[in-house]
Amino acid sequence: MPNLDRTGPLGQGPRTGKRGLLRPRGLGGSSECTCPSCGYKETHRRGIPCSTIKCPKCGAPLRGQFC
Repeated sequence: MPNLDRTGPLGQGPRTGKRGLLRPRGLGGSSECTCPSCGYKETHRRGIPCSTIKCPKCGAPLRGQFC
């Protein structure tokens, strides 16, 4: 590895150089949590997965917008 930041030269393999280490990110989290049973909607709170929140109307776990 010629560079001190452990990237090495841009090569031709799948994980060589800086380009092999970068991965595309997804669409991001959902902005709204929705109940699949009754349709109740709640704004998503950052850091709390929608699946851990129970619906106040029917008690079912909520789902994110992209689920």
